[in-house]
Amino acid sequence: MDRDERQRVRAERYRTLSQKAAQRAENAYQRSKSMSDVIPMGQPVHGAADRRYREKIWNTMGQSVKHSEKAGYWAEKASSVENNTSIYLDDDNAVEKLENKLRELERVQETMKAANKIIRSKKTSELEKHDKLVELGLTESQVRKLFVPNCFGEIGFASCTITNNGANIRRVKQQLEKARTMKSMENKEYSIGDIDVVENYSENRIQLFFNGKPDEAVRDILKKNGFRWSGYNGCWQAYINYSSKSFIQKIKENEGIQV
Repeated sequence: MDRDERQRVRAERYRTLSQKAAQRAENAYQRSKSMSDVIPMGQPVHGAADRRYREKIWNTMGQSVKHSEKAGYWAEKASSVENNTSIYLDDDNAVEKLENKLRELERVQETMKAANKIIRSKKTSELEKHDKLVELGLTESQVRKLFVPNCFGEIGFASCTITNNGANIRRVKQQLEKARTMKSMENKEYSIGDIDVVENYSENRIQLFFNGKPDEAVRDILKKNGFRWSGYNGCWQAYINYSSKSFIQKIKENEGIQV
C-alpha cells in the first residue's frame, strides 16, 4: 500500500468516526428532547427527584454537544488528509510528482515574467496589452487585477511573488535531485549485535528490527533520536538524514544501544 492509498484509507476512517459521532450526538439530543417533553412549560422544580431528572436532561444534552464537537474534529481531520498535497521522498511516484510540480512552477514563472514585460511596455496600447495577456492564458478577471496597483504602487505581478516562486523552483529541484538519487540507491541490510538494520532508501527510512520489544530505557533513547515505532513495518524507524546516520554510527561503535 503506497502513501496515497494509506491517506485515502485514513481519510475514510476519519469520515466514519465523524459520522458515528454525529449519530451519537443526534441520539443524545433526541433522548434529551423526549425527556424534557414530559415536563410542562414553566413548571417549577418539585423535590429532589425532579431536580435529579432535570440534571439528567442537562447531562444528556451535554453528551450531544460533546459528540457534535468530536464529529467536527474528525471531519476536519479527514478534510486535512484529503487536501494534503505534500510530496514525500518515500512516495512511490515521488520523482514523477516532483517533475510535474517543477514543470508547473516553471510555467507559472515564465507566465508572470512575460505578463510583466507586456504590462510595463511603453510601446504597446492598453488594448494590445489586454489581448497579449489573454493569449498567455490569463482570464479576464486576472488581467483586470494586474492593472490595479498594489500597496507599493506596482502593477502586474508583484516582484516578491516572482521571487518566492523562484525560491520554490530551487527547492523542488533540490528535492527532485534527492528523490532521483534515493530511488537509484540499493537498500542496505546488516546487523549490530542483536539489532537488524535496514537502510531503506526506497522509503527514505533507517529501520531497526529488535528481537522482541525493547525495554523502556531503549525506547526512550530511540525516541530522543527521532525513531518512531511503525506497526505497519514492525520496526523502529527514522528518516534517513545526518542525525539518524550519526545515531547508527554511534551504536555501531558501542556494538549496540548503550543505556
